[in-house]
Amino acid sequence: MLITLYQILEMLTSVFVMLIIIQFIIGLLFAFNVVGRNEFLMSFYEGINRLLDPVLRPIRNLLPQTGMIDFSPLVLIILMNIILIVLGNIIYSL
Repeated sequence: MLITLYQILEMLTSVFVMLIIIQFIIGLLFAFNVVGRNEFLMSFYEGINRLLDPVLRPIRNLLPQTGMIDFSPLVLIILMNIILIVLGNIIYSL
């Protein structure tokens, strides 16, 4: 039972990481004017931002200001992977 819950958590974490990567890539495309700010991409980007902002905001508040580069998504991905590793070791050792 615990292994199944862990695998579900692992899958949800993978989806979350993909959303973070998609947000990052779309943000870069907008920042460097590679794509125009069309309505579909803007609404998709804003939707992802609304979903991720409550999780990323506390991390942004803890990190020092680095100018235009936002390291909070990277920190979040690393923290989620650390938590998964620790939980996986605990569950598989039982």
